[in-house]
Amino acid sequence: MGILSCLLILHLLWAASVFCQYEDYDFEDEYGGEPDQHPYYFNHNTQAEVPHFPFPVECAKECLCPPAFPLSMYCDHRKLKIIPNIPNHVQQLYLQHNNIEAVPAGPFTNATFVREINLSYNNIKFHMIDHGVFAKLSNLLQLHLQHNELEEFPFPLPSSLERLLLGFNKISHLPGNALEGMPNMTMLDLCNNLLDDSVFKEKPFSNMKNLTQLNLCNNKLQTMPPDLPSSLQHLSLENNSISHIPENYFNRLPQIIALRMSHNNLQNIPHNTFHLPNLLELHLGHNKLKQVFYIPRSLQHLYIEDNEIENINVTLMCPTLDPLNIKQLTYIRVDRNKLTSPISTYAFFCFPLIRTIYYGEQNVTGSSPSQLRTPVFRRFLTPEEFQDAEDNHEILNQETEEDHEAEDSYFHSYY
Repeated sequence: MGILSCLLILHLLWAASVFCQYEDYDFEDEYGGEPDQHPYYFNHNTQAEVPHFPFPVECAKECLCPPAFPLSMYCDHRKLKIIPNIPNHVQQLYLQHNNIEAVPAGPFTNATFVREINLSYNNIKFHMIDHGVFAKLSNLLQLHLQHNELEEFPFPLPSSLERLLLGFNKISHLPGNALEGMPNMTMLDLCNNLLDDSVFKEKPFSNMKNLTQLNLCNNKLQTMPPDLPSSLQHLSLENNSISHIPENYFNRLPQIIALRMSHNNLQNIPHNTFHLPNLLELHLGHNKLKQVFYIPRSLQHLYIEDNEIENINVTLMCPTLDPLNIKQLTYIRVDRNKLTSPISTYAFFCFPLIRTIYYGEQNVTGSSPSQLRTPVFRRFLTPEEFQDAEDNHEILNQETEEDHEAEDSYFHSYY
């Protein structure tokens, strides 16, 4: 009995070590996901039924199939050049960080129940993907192909797919039918590709009725993408060359929660552009803006750093006071503008919930940046909290421009 007890304890300790290794695995970490992001969870109501299988489970010899996670097969970081055969019971397949160049149909012959595939950080090219290999996976919900060598959009894809990540490839166009027949798609990431305005000619996104997040950052766009679905909540357009937002553009996107357009060429924004009922976060830093604009009641965080604003006209931001509909703005970042004085105290009547205004350094002259009398304005903080905030912003100022670009270069799916 003593020997059996010792063996049982050793088995439990081994299983626990495997669990600790993989329990927090989140593919968004590959992009330096923000610490408060929420991981993606499958819809349990659509959980694929897996036939009963004996222990130990079948596993490719090149991979790890821990008993604590019998539906997962870990083949990542193993210098693999080909995809191993996938057992019938596998639902999560992790093949990232290998040297895989092709995706043949053979290994997926028995992968009836696979729901998540990560093939990121490989060397896959479009013409090396067998036609229809993904489309046959009728339970597939999540597909990661970022950081590969794809020159074209990898269609056809299964109608079950909910999340598709294609960032950091060489995709330059989207065929008109590439995204047809995908009613369940909620998140599409096309950041860091070679897309230009011609991609919108065939209205590729217009029929994606359930799309809530679209990432088009770090491409070659010069205009706002037309005909986006009204379901959209998170839109990433930073690091493009967009110079203008058409008036009433967002009338068709009333559900927008977060918009990122930093690192573009915006100069003027029509006054009521962001008259959106659900907007919480707005990033417009690193543009060429000369004045502010209307702030919707819902907005909480505003980033307009590194522009050419000389004066914060609060009446443009807040034309009227309405005690029954208090504006929710709590944070403004205005460093690297041309401000010579702090924001008018009238702002605290318009935005009574303001907690922080970060002034930082201002580009008042063409020579060296200047500091306002108070680099950070903070309310409702203890002296200790205030000092911590000051220290954090000092660290922020010491970051290099490359750090800022890396921080703003990707729209993380953290909602």
